[in-house]
Amino acid sequence: MHAMISIIFFLAQQAAPGAAPQQDLFQVLLPFLFMGVIFYFLLIRPQQKRQKQHQQLLTGLKTGDRVVTSSGIHGLIANVKDTTFLLKVADNVKIEIDKSAIAGVEKSAETKPAVSEAKPTAS
Repeated sequence: MHAMISIIFFLAQQAAPGAAPQQDLFQVLLPFLFMGVIFYFLLIRPQQKRQKQHQQLLTGLKTGDRVVTSSGIHGLIANVKDTTFLLKVADNVKIEIDKSAIAGVEKSAETKPAVSEAKPTAS
């Protein structure tokens, strides 16, 4: 009981008006502002960049691209719709998945350059 009373008296002396000078509001808020800037550059900005890259990836997908879904299903895009893809996972097996389920592209459907069939000449 005696220890509790002494703690209360100690706290009352510390909170006495005029005992300690008031800190400037800017000095009080500066650490919080600094932490906010650090959080922005370490957490928020990189996440926004990843979301933007993923959105660009989804808008660039077309029929014939080999993709991997977020659940690990590998397949070939058979049809592109507004919000979904028709994904061919095996012969005569197609599933419809949401566009947001695409995690990455394995191989883009590009037109392959024609290989010239020039025969080597014997010297």
